[in-house]
Amino acid sequence: MIAYDIIKSLLRTEKSTAHHETISKYLFLVDKSANKIQIKRAVEEIYKVKVKEVNTFISPGKAKRVRYHLGRTPDLKKAVVTLGEGQKIDTGV
Repeated sequence: MIAYDIIKSLLRTEKSTAHHETISKYLFLVDKSANKIQIKRAVEEIYKVKVKEVNTFISPGKAKRVRYHLGRTPDLKKAVVTLGEGQKIDTGV
């Protein structure tokens, strides 16, 4: 897998913005089949930073209803990436 297949997007939420401003943690939406080593290499390749730690979790999808039909949103895999000291990713915010 190439780096851009592993890292789908940088998630910008209020909580994740507060984390990267204070403690250099960034939240990424990643491919479900990617492991921590692949995520670390992909972030280092794309953003040219040194990754200290990667934590992953799967956010379960929710049941949704549109009129009379039941459906479900997909499960999402997210990664919290901690950067080394002095490292920073430009988020455009």
